Amino acid sequence: MKKLGLISGSGELPFAVATEARSKGYHVTVLGLESLASPELSSYADEVHWVNVGNLGRMISLLKGAGIKEAIFAGKVHKSIIYKGAVMPDLPMIRIFLGLKNRSDDAIMLAIVREFEKEGITMRNTTDFTEALMTPEGVLTRRKPSAGDYRDIEFGWKIAKEIGRLDIGQTIVVKKQAVMAVEAIEGTDEAIRRGGQLAGKGAVVIKISKPQQDLRFDVPVVGLETLRSMTSVKAGVLAIEAQKSILLDRRAFIDEAERSGIAVIGYLQR
Repeated sequence: MKKLGLISGSGELPFAVATEARSKGYHVTVLGLESLASPELSSYADEVHWVNVGNLGRMISLLKGAGIKEAIFAGKVHKSIIYKGAVMPDLPMIRIFLGLKNRSDDAIMLAIVREFEKEGITMRNTTDFTEALMTPEGVLTRRKPSAGDYRDIEFGWKIAKEIGRLDIGQTIVVKKQAVMAVEAIEGTDEAIRRGGQLAGKGAVVIKISKPQQDLRFDVPVVGLETLRSMTSVKAGVLAIEAQKSILLDRRAFIDEAERSGIAVIGYLQR
């Protein structure tokens, strides 16, 4: 039997990955990160274990003990928890942090991936189990971006790609070709709310994949929470990178966007 370890953070993505993996014949063992992963995952997996986000040694031990040689990351793990005392690092995790040249997302995650692979556990690409969820190109809602919105998208896209290249974040908020907010450690939803409050009604939200995107982690994801954050500040347009981002529960997502008057576009810069 094929086996997959699913290391789960928060949000809806772990549910989608678990469902797809089981449909492909995998026995799915979830390692739910405490205070992040949903208890409801137990209904979507064959077994569930709960671990602290800093307990890397236990994660590896659980996977190896179950004979699992392939694993996948899914769900949000905001780096801010490091600074809020929610992480109780074990010795393997402490060694990783001591060996880092910096604490960028990519540096941390690549070091963790290497630790799994040293133990004979291959980390799969998130997109291996989300092919049907990739964002299509084109306008996805009845409402279309205006000419001014397209100018904001084109203006903001290059800036968003640059902050992605620098591993700062993947989301920016723009209004009238001025940047209102750049996502950093706070995450997408907080960046949207902060930028939207500064911009007032009609802000444009842009979410991209990094130019150096590693498909094993941090693949951009949008879902209903993204729309709710936009609605709370009356943002008007969401531009997400087509073919390189994950759109969760597409039908419900588009219905919610229609009700909120938000134009959604899967964008590719040519």
